[in-house]
Amino acid sequence: MRLFSSLCLLAVAAVALAFVAACPPPGTLPGCGKDVDCKGARICVAGACVDPAPRPMAALSVDGGEAPASATSSDGAGGAPASIVAGAADLGVNLTAALGPAPMFHVDAQHAGRSAARAPAALPHEVMHVATGGVVVSQPAIATTPDGPLIVFGSHDKSVYAVAADGTIKWRRATGDLVWCAPALGPDGVVYVGSDDDKLYAFDLKDGTTKWAFQAGPCRVAVGSGPEAARCDVDGVTVAPDGAIYATADGLYALRPDGTLRWKFQPGPRVHCAAPPAISPDAATVYVGCQDDGLYAVDAATGLKRWEIRAGADLDSAPAVGTDGTVYVGSDDKKLYAVAPGGAVRWAVITGGAIRSSPAIGADGTVYVGAGDGNLYAVRPGGVVAWTFRAADRILGSPVVDAGGTILIGSQDDRLYALSSDGKLSWSVLLDGDVDGTPALGSDGTIYVGTDDRALHALR
Repeated sequence: MRLFSSLCLLAVAAVALAFVAACPPPGTLPGCGKDVDCKGARICVAGACVDPAPRPMAALSVDGGEAPASATSSDGAGGAPASIVAGAADLGVNLTAALGPAPMFHVDAQHAGRSAARAPAALPHEVMHVATGGVVVSQPAIATTPDGPLIVFGSHDKSVYAVAADGTIKWRRATGDLVWCAPALGPDGVVYVGSDDDKLYAFDLKDGTTKWAFQAGPCRVAVGSGPEAARCDVDGVTVAPDGAIYATADGLYALRPDGTLRWKFQPGPRVHCAAPPAISPDAATVYVGCQDDGLYAVDAATGLKRWEIRAGADLDSAPAVGTDGTVYVGSDDKKLYAVAPGGAVRWAVITGGAIRSSPAIGADGTVYVGAGDGNLYAVRPGGVVAWTFRAADRILGSPVVDAGGTILIGSQDDRLYALSSDGKLSWSVLLDGDVDGTPALGSDGTIYVGTDDRALHALR
């Protein structure tokens, strides 16, 4: 009897210790998988949302202190779970091929992640460090200008920066909340970028003047914590070859270059679509993944749904479209999907962790994607895993493939890796924080990448 009582006491003590160990420290929010799972200024550290250490920054105004005026907003459909068509007009705009080596997320409107530049073959060194007041997850857009490359990126200090190759800040503009979005370059020297203040901004590339700001929603709460606040965050933007602008928030928006609404596709009343949309090679279809487990194919002219597939969990991975029209996308259900242009699932590869990384497609059709298990997966076109490379922590950023087949990928182990096409390590660079951002390659092979140390780094 005495032995039984002792065993019971030991069991109760073990349960109590386990409960204490499971409780997060005060001020944290448990259960995050990446920074985007945390709201406000919090970042994700060891699975918990924590407040980053404050860093003083100079006061900042928006174009002389006035908030940008809102352009024509959505048509008030609010939570209507339907495709909302506002008319598709001829845009009459053609993009040029000279926008820059990385004009938008994952290089192009198909988000194939394949650069025409070559990354350094040997271990690179830091040649530029631009400090900001917040975490930098936004993949930089690199524009070609008469004065050289201009690198545009967002920060969690609620700002958008444009910097020269030597690190000089050419302009900086404030938004009303965190900027996760990778900027997208459009025609006539315009850069588009979204913010968690529920707005898509159009800035003049030359001096940062605000041309217009489009209000997504409406949502009851514009900023702050919780799913209702996150629903209308503008987290992704893509510019089509004809100049059409597609942005993700509480659905998929199609805008004209003047900021007026063409149409809005809304998959559900409280559904957030976070990743940048991708466009088919013929520009007739827009693909968007959402947090209702759905991948949607939407007619680019009308905003009507063509088809959808259902994954087993949220799709926070941006779709990537191959030259044959196959759509590749990852899901929190730990699977990488390959979907035919007509909507049939061709194959699905199971990984060891949730896929927040967006796939990149090599010249030979090999698909590369990172996962929460810390592995980069190389998958052949038929769905066979060719090889995996293991980092020391989770991979949430997206890989980029250079002109020679080298794959660049960051990890939460604070490293940026360069791998050969057969999965062998070429080099790795230790940075000062999680590398959750996606790298961008300049024409001269300079690598630009943001990290959790609140800075944009340039390596060459």
